[in-house]
Amino acid sequence: MLDQIHLLAAVTVLGVLEQAYFFLQVIYARRAFGISPPKSSGPPEFERIFRAQVNSSEYFPIFLALLWQAGLFFHQGVAAGLGLLYLCARYCYFIGYRTSSSKRLPAIYFGTGILWILIAASALGIIHFFLSHYMGLNVLQLLTV
Repeated sequence: MLDQIHLLAAVTVLGVLEQAYFFLQVIYARRAFGISPPKSSGPPEFERIFRAQVNSSEYFPIFLALLWQAGLFFHQGVAAGLGLLYLCARYCYFIGYRTSSSKRLPAIYFGTGILWILIAASALGIIHFFLSHYMGLNVLQLLTV
């Protein structure tokens, strides 16, 4: 079984490490700008870093759920590849947002597109599972005949 989920597990660990990096960036920004918790406002530079981290944290559970569903029901390699692309997009989003709020836009659009592809892969995989498991229809076999 582990050979069926090892790529998903690796991408998950990379995602957790990326989240940790974003958390550390907020800690460093708090120190640099003298902003103690629980305050979340300050100079625009700090607020952009703070928002980039919070936004990334908000999307992380959605990403993980879609990554694993697509990997388990559709294809592990495809899901892991899309997961790596998503993590790269999130990193570019963070770096862009840290610089300027408008520089986050290309990366957020790209990352959102990847999430939609993961949704489609998950849905197709789950539909295929239900059709084959409960109705005995193998859609892939029907398409190749």
